[in-house]
Amino acid sequence: MERQYVAIDLHRLRSLIVREDEGGNEVGVVRIDNDRVALAAALADAGPEPQVAIEATYGWYWAVDVLEGLGAEVRLVNPSGLAWGDRRVKNDYRDCKELLDRMRLHKLPEAWIAPPPVRELRELVRYRHKLVCLRTGLKAQVKAVLAKHGLHPPVNDLWGLAGTAYLDGLDLDDGYHTRIESLRDLVEHCNRDVAMLERTIHQRLRDHAGYRAIEAIDGVAPSWPPSSSPRSATSVASPTPRRCAHGPA
Repeated sequence: MERQYVAIDLHRLRSLIVREDEGGNEVGVVRIDNDRVALAAALADAGPEPQVAIEATYGWYWAVDVLEGLGAEVRLVNPSGLAWGDRRVKNDYRDCKELLDRMRLHKLPEAWIAPPPVRELRELVRYRHKLVCLRTGLKAQVKAVLAKHGLHPPVNDLWGLAGTAYLDGLDLDDGYHTRIESLRDLVEHCNRDVAMLERTIHQRLRDHAGYRAIEAIDGVAPSWPPSSSPRSATSVASPTPRRCAHGPA
């Protein structure tokens, strides 16, 4: 059986699969419910080591794992490099056909397929980043409530000892007080989970030469150990200036 070329337009629930033979003739079009068994069945007649193009879109991990398990040569495509917006007509079928054309011309904007252990580590680091951003937004809301009352805290860092004492002593109407106390509780939850993630990430990477080298770069905050205050949990080998990493977010 000759080798086939396959394009998959991956969506959250259902995906379109278009197959062509080596001569560029279409040999199969099928839409499947996203499922490992259904995906494997759709490629059952794709021949030995088919070349498969699939975009790195929502939830691509499982699909790539199935395809590689079937012996496919997977081309993970960076969606931002496709410039779909330049086309007058865009639909799933046209997307697949263009992926096939670009694959034959070796003009796919490919992305690296990280192995499962690296993906798992990325999950931890990315989630930590999300929590830090969330925490920053929560802290900004506290300052916004204070600004509505024309209040100017005597300290820059509302999350240190002096700042905590200042917030504890505020006399605000119930609605504003309730919001600030809720925000402070949420910040503490974020502090706890960020510290937990930093411990986990450090344990996973502490002996990794690249991790140690990044931490040695001037201007990159140390990831571990954090100081005694939860507010100062710092970045995991991220290029954050030291004056910001330990200050108010």
